[in-house]
Amino acid sequence: MEFVLKHQAFAHLREVALFPNTLNPHEAESLALVAAMVGQVLELHAGARWFHIGCDEVCHLGEGEASRQWLQQAQNSIATLCLSHMRAVASLTRARRPDMTPLVWDDMLRDIPEDQLSASGLPQLVEPVLWDYGADLDVRGKVLLVEKYQKCGFPRLWAASAFKGATGPHQTLPPVEHHVRNNMQWLQVAACGPADLLQGIVLTGWQRYDHFSVLCELLPVGIPSLAACLQSLLRGGFAEEARARVESLLGVPSLEMTGFASEGAGSFPGSDILALVTQVGLHLRGSVDEMLQKDRYVTGWFSPYHRRRKLIHPVMVQHIQPQVLSLLARWSALVRELEAALHRVFHEDAVDEWLEENVRPSLGRLQALLQDLGEAAGPQASLASPSSDTGQDP
Repeated sequence: MEFVLKHQAFAHLREVALFPNTLNPHEAESLALVAAMVGQVLELHAGARWFHIGCDEVCHLGEGEASRQWLQQAQNSIATLCLSHMRAVASLTRARRPDMTPLVWDDMLRDIPEDQLSASGLPQLVEPVLWDYGADLDVRGKVLLVEKYQKCGFPRLWAASAFKGATGPHQTLPPVEHHVRNNMQWLQVAACGPADLLQGIVLTGWQRYDHFSVLCELLPVGIPSLAACLQSLLRGGFAEEARARVESLLGVPSLEMTGFASEGAGSFPGSDILALVTQVGLHLRGSVDEMLQKDRYVTGWFSPYHRRRKLIHPVMVQHIQPQVLSLLARWSALVRELEAALHRVFHEDAVDEWLEENVRPSLGRLQALLQDLGEAAGPQASLASPSSDTGQDP
């Protein structure tokens, strides 16, 4: 809800005044706001069979003043409050489109007792989506959770994995093996659980962890992971045949499964962005660190101590400056190419944000080194040159 509740016009609908992530469920205007949002989405998706109403990680629920007063009544609890709001949102969604099924994330339901879930009426309104994005998913624990929801009366369930995102809010390259493994473990859950209860898997691709976080992996960069996960789900594994299929479809010479997507060129839309982002993600910061922290001339003759005092042996300028200029020119050319490629896909603000987060800090360190070098070399050069106002011949 952050993208709505961050605005002053809706701030009074926050559960806790300071935090824009959770809606106050006691306000009639809150439900009206959600109804308006649902209506706007439905106008754009007239043929939708399912509608995901969210409801995961409802942090600070029960901490608002109205909630605290409500919770003082003996029969009330945070679980009751959560179920009541879910039921209200699901009901208004079904009222608008009786032929459409609302989905909800399941984490707020996991610890609610079976009898309370059964009596809530929610199993007749929604289908839970069990999410877990880890590479070490607890298969047995998930099977038990599926069985619990079945006992509560939910006729159908879904699973949710990820092909990008979920492994770090500032991640630039998706660890393909992690995501494939996660999807394979969800297939194990489906195979071990009650037959035909799991309807399918929601393969998520995160763009941010929340509305206020930085961009994580860009979509073009995540396409090899998406292809690998889809082939794994279709074939029940990622053996050599599935790998070869992905490599053929994407036009890549190999798909590196032990870490990040390989740097090889591809023929799929966005492969140029993948190749350039891989270069930046794996090598830009490291090459700058190498220059600033391991180059013997920089660390020995132009350390932070020297830079603050603008001191340098003149001959060392000839050792350091060409290397810095060469490194900066090489990266600047690649970044210009990347920026042009990103502009073909993304809006200006997304391009600017990604470059500011992932590129400009490293280039800025090189530019600052050059500036300090120039300022330090200036006074030294003037001291070393003959004076023009002594009246004497050189």
